[in-house]
Amino acid sequence: MVVIRLFALSHKAEFATFLLDLRLLRECGRHFAEDSLADLAGISRWPRCEQLSTWRPWRLGRAELCWVGKQSDETWALGDTCAPLVSTGSLAGNCLAYRRLWDKLHSGPRVGSVPTFDWFFGYEEAQGFLLPLLQEAQAAYPLRVLDVGCGTSSLCTGLYTKCPIPVDVLGVDFSPVAVAHMNSLLEGGQDQIPLYPGHPASQLQFIQADAQNLEPVAPSGSFQLVLDKGTWDAVARGGLPGAYQLLSECLRVLSPQGTLIQFSDEDPDVRLPCLEQGSQGWTVTVQELGPFRGIPYFAYLVQVSH
Repeated sequence: MVVIRLFALSHKAEFATFLLDLRLLRECGRHFAEDSLADLAGISRWPRCEQLSTWRPWRLGRAELCWVGKQSDETWALGDTCAPLVSTGSLAGNCLAYRRLWDKLHSGPRVGSVPTFDWFFGYEEAQGFLLPLLQEAQAAYPLRVLDVGCGTSSLCTGLYTKCPIPVDVLGVDFSPVAVAHMNSLLEGGQDQIPLYPGHPASQLQFIQADAQNLEPVAPSGSFQLVLDKGTWDAVARGGLPGAYQLLSECLRVLSPQGTLIQFSDEDPDVRLPCLEQGSQGWTVTVQELGPFRGIPYFAYLVQVSH
């Protein structure tokens, strides 16, 4: 039995955040080499991904939560009370808001032939939700789409290569490693075939930029759709002020009839009050997605109030 023990989970938002970290660790196990992930996570050895996929939350007491998986007896401890077992800069060290963590993740060797890494889910799962929104958008084509904190997700590339209507997609991320990887993928590097648009008028570009300061790359009111898949979740690890600045920038670059969508597995009881506080004068709604691989997700939509 493998036990990852989390300490002092006294608040619902903190509980959700730790689950987020562990789900990210589990997803990483599908895409990256075990040695680099063990170093990143601050543990001595990485369990096989088929074992990670069976882990479930289990509460031991009022202030402890474990994720339990089937394996030989050993305990891996994550949390402030287990500092000697957690390496600095690891996922366990509450560093999801730090660029160096993501640079390290995206520079690690990958497993298999999949060139992208998706936190939560990818374009294939999201397209049934996104395409109707794009088709209903009241704007001239191509529709401008911004993906903040795109990482190496398949969201941008899927929209570019598979969307039947013309889209002009911009992916921004503060990790130069992630941006270089996606530009290489777009151009056909790394022994990959260059990407071709699903519509002749579609365009795709990746730029290094901080989602909390989009002024250099995104004028106000310039995008019909802004996507945030897990970026709020990561930025919030550095404190809610940073997450609210991210939200402010996303709303600034939206066109008058545009829509911001945050994809997350965070419970609406936690996320909705934050979004409503940070987007006063806007309408915030939520729609459940999935479940994907047994996990329910949510799409939080922020639109101009009418």
